[in-house]
Amino acid sequence: MTTELSPDAPALGGLLEQARKDYDDLVARGLSLDLTRGKPAPEQLDLAEELLSLPGGRHTAADGTDVRNYGGLQGLPELREIFAELLQVPADRLLALGNSSLELMHDCIVHALLGVLPGAESRWADQERIAFLCPVPGYDRHFGLCERFGIDMIPVPMTADGPDMDEVERLVAEDPAVKGIWCVPKYSNPDGVVYSDETVARLAAMPTAAPDFRIFWDNAYAAHHLTDEPAEIADLLAACAAAGHEDRAFVFGSTSKITAAGAGVAFFGSSPANVKWLLANNQKRSIGPDKVNQLRHVMFLKDADGVRAHMERQRALLQPKFETVARILEAELGGTGLATWTSPRGGYFVTLTVPDGCAKEVVRRAAEAGIVLTPAGATHPHGDDPRDAVIRVAPSYPGLPELDQAIKGLTVCVRLVGYEKQARAAR
Repeated sequence: MTTELSPDAPALGGLLEQARKDYDDLVARGLSLDLTRGKPAPEQLDLAEELLSLPGGRHTAADGTDVRNYGGLQGLPELREIFAELLQVPADRLLALGNSSLELMHDCIVHALLGVLPGAESRWADQERIAFLCPVPGYDRHFGLCERFGIDMIPVPMTADGPDMDEVERLVAEDPAVKGIWCVPKYSNPDGVVYSDETVARLAAMPTAAPDFRIFWDNAYAAHHLTDEPAEIADLLAACAAAGHEDRAFVFGSTSKITAAGAGVAFFGSSPANVKWLLANNQKRSIGPDKVNQLRHVMFLKDADGVRAHMERQRALLQPKFETVARILEAELGGTGLATWTSPRGGYFVTLTVPDGCAKEVVRRAAEAGIVLTPAGATHPHGDDPRDAVIRVAPSYPGLPELDQAIKGLTVCVRLVGYEKQARAAR
């Protein structure tokens, strides 16, 4: 939590005057900078440029499949082998499908609403109320899916080890309407938290009032490291099976921030029963995924070590940007008591926490100065951060000079809004 220092009145007056001058100077510069989403930069996408020349006339997979034709609902076996290790899913229980893991999450919810999940007593659509647990701060697109389908969202605080498991265990045990929980277990969006082994074990073993409870395990940043010591997480599928809850976990992943964000491959992994369930539903909507694209990914990445080597090249581009953010925040806001921020070991985001009641105003002032940020509140269900304190910073897309300007400008806005609040409180 942010610690708000309270300078004496003369000192505060001087700090506020300087902050106002700095902000006027910032507005006068006429900037146009965008930090809204965690998109790969063009230089990152260029690392996979070779994909565009593949498969180069080849059209046969390792098992003899003609990738130009229909079929192959499970996806190419050789691509599933590459990502089985990275996503901690046995290859025979991993599906390689379209270009978007968000699409797979959407489909799993739709299929659960309109059909019957393994272990379920009825369709979700036939039940009076459906709810999901939402660790906060969290991923706005997860919350958007719940909003789309009228699913109640129950916020659960995040800790340094993942969601508050005492609260999670209480809620799932008490309420049969709680059908799922959203999890980004490695380098979580936006805090960069890595789930502890204990958290994974408790998620797998906890009793739930709903027999068809599912963990939506969005392992979006499985290979997205920023340090020399990659984080490791426990194997959720193995833990669920050992606890007697084999069908509990849906594992999602993709190459969206590995190769081409708009033309990658998404993955789904789970128990044999869940995989069979999804394949049966998919047969009604598709005759097979884009196996040509899957083959080009196999040829480009080659194996799991090839993915790791490629991600080291990604890291070389991303790490300086995260270091730039940390350096500027410390230089401009360190010791002021006006902000705290995360130092993630991987992933795509930095979480900036400002004094309660200030996040929306900081974002508004930044926008007026030409610096567009993710809306304050996006990290919480319905866009409502009760403290109005969390701002998600996405450093990946801008070049270093633009990022430097944007973060320095952001700190000007934090100082202005923070000192204005302190001045009001001092009256």
